[in-house]
Amino acid sequence: MSRRFPLLGYPAYLRFWLADAVSMVGSAVTVLALQTVAALTLGASNTELGLLQSARWLPYLLFGLIVGVYVDRRRRQPLLIGTDFARALVLLLIPIAAELDLLSLPLLLVIVFVFGALSLVYDAAHQSFPPSLVPAPLLTSAYARLEQSSAVAQTGGPVLAGALVKLLGGPLAILIDAASYLVSGILLATVRPLQPEVAPGTDQPRNLRREIREGLSWVYRNSTLGPLALTSHLWFFFQGAFTAVYVNYVLKTLDMGAFLFGVTYAFSGIGSVVGATASGWVGRRLGVGPAIIAAGWLTPIAYLLIPLAGGDTTGLVLLCAGQFLFGLSIGIDSPIEMGYRQSITPSALLGRMNATMRSVNRAAIVIGAPVGGLLADFFGPHWALWFVVVGMAVKSVLLQRSEFRHARLPDDDLEVKN
Repeated sequence: MSRRFPLLGYPAYLRFWLADAVSMVGSAVTVLALQTVAALTLGASNTELGLLQSARWLPYLLFGLIVGVYVDRRRRQPLLIGTDFARALVLLLIPIAAELDLLSLPLLLVIVFVFGALSLVYDAAHQSFPPSLVPAPLLTSAYARLEQSSAVAQTGGPVLAGALVKLLGGPLAILIDAASYLVSGILLATVRPLQPEVAPGTDQPRNLRREIREGLSWVYRNSTLGPLALTSHLWFFFQGAFTAVYVNYVLKTLDMGAFLFGVTYAFSGIGSVVGATASGWVGRRLGVGPAIIAAGWLTPIAYLLIPLAGGDTTGLVLLCAGQFLFGLSIGIDSPIEMGYRQSITPSALLGRMNATMRSVNRAAIVIGAPVGGLLADFFGPHWALWFVVVGMAVKSVLLQRSEFRHARLPDDDLEVKN
């Protein structure tokens, strides 16, 4: 069994995987619940939804590079546990404020900002933790399993969220996510890493500016990682614009309601499950660079269907098909990209590399989400959606023409069975 499924031989990873899966289910509920609370309960416009999206990711822009250095100086497991418990407490403020009739858009923005700051620390530590749990040849497979559990959560989470919002209301639905973070933190406390978590040389004098420069230099001066990072920033800019527009487009323009809104997102999760399952085969068949480039082209094709949808059954089918293709793209791309990034990056730079890419990616959302909302408010949602389609296509062309097309994993990591 262990030879066929080698990850089963690493109980620390299995507990980490389970904790991640529990947290992902709750997060999938909260993403939809927050959007419906803002759009339906508080009557937010497209621009205000864009600002809400920006508030979650603004900490990545403000503190991301510093957090990357901090994570490289600390054990990652205590950071993961502490931020899980803290996020649970922060989310509890939403149903409490709603019960006291104090919930407003400004308060929601503040809560989401604090939640985003805690998630920044968690994410930087989370992406850098698996190399302490499994050997390097299993990293691609390990990240594929994480992507699959995320995809399953994205499949069931939105439908569950839609039902919970309809039955309980958005604020109470967020209680599910708060509970999931508590469970995740408890599970993470039982993990015993195989290898030391702290990077070598932590006993040496540290210089914050130098360490930030080292992380930036590693990401942007690398012949393959640089183009991947820059085009990822473009992807997140246009994805932020899309998300800001999509919520009111489905809930108000097409008048489909919270449940069907959740159903469309569920198809993204189904696509992610299929894509994550196939990612190892695609990576071996095409190679790292071509596989990620091919997966990237699925996104503009997927989003081409969204502005063509109407408020009828055919429109719902188009939305679900578009979300499925989008999820398929993410499912194929993410495990291969994460395995590649972790494999070529020295241990001492893992936290900074991950924080640099995530920080600038999320900074792109901070800019892109309000842009998408403003375009939708001034020119209409269809024009804003076409703007996203063209932008995603440009991003794919740029990556395809870069040196990244020659990228490959060291030591044939993709040969490990997924």
